[in-house]
Amino acid sequence: MQKEYQLHLLPEEATNPAALKSIVARKTGVREDEISHIEILKRSIDARKRPVKINLKVAVFINEDFERVEIAVPAFGEVSGADEVIIIGAGPAGLFAALKCLELGKKPVIFERGRDVRTRRRDLKAINIDHKVNEDSNYCFGEGGAGTYSDGKLYTRSKKRGDVNEVLRLLVAFGASKEILVNAHPHIGTNKLPGIISAIRGFILNHGGEFHFNSRVSTIWIESKSVRGIKIRGGDLVHSGRIILATGHSARDIFQMLVREKVIIEPKAFALGVRVEHPQSLIDRIQYHCATRGPFLPPAPYSIVRQVGGRGVYSFCMCPGGIIAPCATSPGEVVTNGWSPSKRDQPTANSGIVVELRMEDFINFKDFGPLSAMEFQRSIEQSAWREAGQTQSVPAQRMGDFVRGRSSADLPVTSYKPGVSSVELGRVLPPFIYKSLQQGFQLFGKSMKGYLTNEAVVHAPESRTSSPVRIPRDPETLEHVQIKGLYPCGEGAGYAGGIVSAAIDGMKCAAKCVSSMK
Repeated sequence: MQKEYQLHLLPEEATNPAALKSIVARKTGVREDEISHIEILKRSIDARKRPVKINLKVAVFINEDFERVEIAVPAFGEVSGADEVIIIGAGPAGLFAALKCLELGKKPVIFERGRDVRTRRRDLKAINIDHKVNEDSNYCFGEGGAGTYSDGKLYTRSKKRGDVNEVLRLLVAFGASKEILVNAHPHIGTNKLPGIISAIRGFILNHGGEFHFNSRVSTIWIESKSVRGIKIRGGDLVHSGRIILATGHSARDIFQMLVREKVIIEPKAFALGVRVEHPQSLIDRIQYHCATRGPFLPPAPYSIVRQVGGRGVYSFCMCPGGIIAPCATSPGEVVTNGWSPSKRDQPTANSGIVVELRMEDFINFKDFGPLSAMEFQRSIEQSAWREAGQTQSVPAQRMGDFVRGRSSADLPVTSYKPGVSSVELGRVLPPFIYKSLQQGFQLFGKSMKGYLTNEAVVHAPESRTSSPVRIPRDPETLEHVQIKGLYPCGEGAGYAGGIVSAAIDGMKCAAKCVSSMK
């Protein structure tokens, strides 16, 4: 017999199999020796009040054997001789679009401007140590996309867009921990993702797909309002009547190329602000209401939002036990992001704290038309680079100094490897963003006692929260509204906001693309 139960336990109970079995026996009214197995289905942390509790949904097997079913890689056919679908970009949208093409019997041919996931590490070292930005291979560009080397958080609110569990199960099949199927906020970790991405590539290649790295698309060939192929920089024209555009939110050259080719795209509001780093122990004390976290709880995250002058000021991509990374995609700009290893065992916590933007905020860039929001974004990143001495060092202030509008006399060493430069951040950020953040931090400090502290360091800017453009598509066919055979998808097209939602969108676009080929 199997029964499901909801449990509300202390952390030391939830992590101790013997204690868990004893509690379940009392709840079910059966003897412990009658319980063959307890399978944890869902896990979440309730830290709203003291003591912190763990919510578990469990399946209890009573006098019944439990047989674990392993999640295997899909049994797709070989497609080397099948009709081809061109996919531009090997981030989550592109990779999962390729998997869907395999499933449906078509051959995915992926063009990625950056390097494969292993070789890409050299380019990350170059930006961290030598302050050199490779425009084609960096934290944002390269196999696996931005999520590979900037965290691997899998939480999404986009459950209505598609089957989240399908994405998670595929990731498990390719090497992710089964814990991502259980935890309320699943996370893989930057140290684990490269192996998973490599396994996905190997699977696609073994089934007849193709990968082309170091292949930046310079032109999409369009004729009579239909795609005819792509031109690779320094290479040949590749003919195709079906193209999935999955370039990510930082492919500015692609957006510029689309405008030159008179392809309809639109400016899109996003959010922009800073990345804040605290000692993880401080965040633990605030969130868990205790002096020390103890061994039974993970490093504490936080999520917070307040309204300031009618704008949302909120945390974004919070990384407990994590690191701040340099995510510029061109020389002459500074960009921050954050990530955590799988164990989240670094001594600091960081989070983007960003301000909601509106279309009217880009009025000074209206001459750029559909690229107005992108140019607004770029101007702040370039300002940060100039203020930090024209290096990848990041402009920074202690949080208390930021709120008071004064430069920091000194800065601690932070997790941002290229280094920090003491800069009054009002010289980097537009006044309305700067003032919104100052007030936001004060409001955060009232609800999270201890958050507003000079122990925290503010790094600027956090600017790549989502795409500054949207590439409009038909809601039914998912083709571009103007160009037949062009399928914009994922974050870069403005239809996703993270690994899972991008993967879902990639699969949806691939399914529509393949259905149009029949």
